[in-house]
Amino acid sequence: MLYDAIKKLVQYGINTGITPESEKIYTTNLLLDLFHEDNYEDVDCDLNNLVLEDILAELLDIAAERGIIENSIGYRDLFDTKLMNTLMPRPSQIQQTFWEKYKVSPETATDYYYKLSQDSDYIRRYRIAKDRKWTVDTKYGTLDITINLSKPEKDPKAIAAAGKAKSSSYPKCQLCMENEGYAGRLDHPARENHRIIPITIQDNPWGFQYSPYVYYNEHCIVFNGQHVPMKIDRNAFEKLFDFIKLFPHYFLGSNADLPIVGGSILSHDHFQGGNYTFAMAKAPIIEHFTVKGYEDVTAGIVKWPLSVIRLQSKEVKPLIDLAEHILNAWRSYTDEDAFIFAETDGTPHNTITPIARKRGDLYELDLTLRNNITTEEHPLGVYHPHAKLHHIKKENIGLIEVMGLAVLPARLKGEMELLKDYILTGKDIRSNEQIAKHADWVDEFLPNYTSITEENVEEILQQEVGKVFCEVLEDAGVYKCNEKGLEAFHRFLDVL
Repeated sequence: MLYDAIKKLVQYGINTGITPESEKIYTTNLLLDLFHEDNYEDVDCDLNNLVLEDILAELLDIAAERGIIENSIGYRDLFDTKLMNTLMPRPSQIQQTFWEKYKVSPETATDYYYKLSQDSDYIRRYRIAKDRKWTVDTKYGTLDITINLSKPEKDPKAIAAAGKAKSSSYPKCQLCMENEGYAGRLDHPARENHRIIPITIQDNPWGFQYSPYVYYNEHCIVFNGQHVPMKIDRNAFEKLFDFIKLFPHYFLGSNADLPIVGGSILSHDHFQGGNYTFAMAKAPIIEHFTVKGYEDVTAGIVKWPLSVIRLQSKEVKPLIDLAEHILNAWRSYTDEDAFIFAETDGTPHNTITPIARKRGDLYELDLTLRNNITTEEHPLGVYHPHAKLHHIKKENIGLIEVMGLAVLPARLKGEMELLKDYILTGKDIRSNEQIAKHADWVDEFLPNYTSITEENVEEILQQEVGKVFCEVLEDAGVYKCNEKGLEAFHRFLDVL
C-alpha cells in the first residue's frame, strides 16, 4: 500500500535525524509526486522496527507495477536513490553541521557524517552486510579477507540499454564533484542522496566523502576538485599530510600512479583513507637505517611481504623531504641482478604506494616500492599475482591490498560453496568447469589435513584462501623476504 510505505519512509527519515519532524508534510508531498499521486490519506500503520530495505522494496515494487520504472536492479537503484533524496537536507546544511561538530572534535564531525552517509542509503548497509569477511594469521600478522558482494552485478537488460544509450561524459568520472545530486544513468550510479564535504588541500578545493562500498571502517575517499590524473610526487606527500592534520584519527594513502600496480581510477587525483588499523600499520620494523642529511627522520624496513620503508618524524617537512629523495632515487633505480629496471623502451616502471598516518605525536609515512615491468613469462606483471594464484586473485594489487586487506571477486562465493561439496563427497573437481581451476590448489593443501568434515571445511577453505592472498602479496613485493631479497634491498638503500 503506497500511503503506508510513504508514511514509513518519512518516519524512517525522522527517526534517523536526516528529516526534521517539521518537514513531514513537505517530504510526504515530494514522495507522492514521484509516484504521480495527487491524493494522500494518513493511514494507521506500525511504525516500530522500521527496516529501510523492506520499505524501499515495497515502494520499488509499487513503482514497477505502476509502470514508473522497469523492474530491474539498474532502474530500481536509480529510483530508490531519488526516493531517499526527498528525506535529505541540502548540501550546505550538512556542511554547516559538519564544521560545527568539527569544532567539538574531528571525530565528532566524522562520526556524524559517516552515520549520515549510511542513514541516507548512499552506503547501502544491507548490501555491505552481504560481504563475506574473515581474518587469517600469517607470519606478517593478521590479514583481512573479504569477498565483495555489495556491488550489484550488472543485469543484462541494463547492459543492453546502456549500450544503446547516447554516451555521456558528464560527470567525467565517478570521483568528480559533479556527482553530488546527479540522477544517474544505467551506466553511472545515481548520487542524489550523496553529500560531499568540501575541504582545502594545498590551498585548492578538494572533496571528502565515504566510499559507498566500505571495504573497512569509515573507508573514505579524498579527491581533487579538478579532474586531473594521479601523480606520485612531493606534492602528493604534502596533500596526504594536509589531510592528516585535518583528521589525525584517520590514515590516508594513495594508489601508485602507473598501470598494473595502480588502482582502477588513474584519471582522477584521489586518495583513500579511514579509521582502521591494517596489518601493515601493526607490522614491526625489522631494521632501522639513517639517510645522510636526513638524520632527524627515523627510517626502517617493515616486516611485510611487499617492500616497505617506514619514515617517522615529529615534523612533517623533514619527512616529506626524505620521502621525495627516496621517490626520486627509486624512479631512476635499476638493479639488473634483482630484476629491477627503472624503464624499458622509454616506459617508466618504478613508483611508490604511500600511506600516511599520525602515531601518537609522530607523523608516519610508509613508502611501498612498486615496479610494473612485464615479461613473456609474466605478461600481467612480474611483481603482480603470478598465474598459479589467478584462480583466487588476478586483479591489480592496489592500496587496500597493499595494506593487508584482500578484496576478492564475488565469483569466489559460489565457487567455494561448490568446492566444499566436492571435497566432502570426494567428487572430481576437474570435472566441473566452474571450479576446475582450483583443482591443483586443493590437491596441494588437502594432504595437510587429517580429517575434513562438514564442521571444518569452510574454515579450512577460508584459511587456505588467506594463505593464497599472502602469496599474492609476496609476488607483488619487489624484494623478497629472504636473505637475497634483503641484500638487494640494502643495495637500494646504499644509493640513498
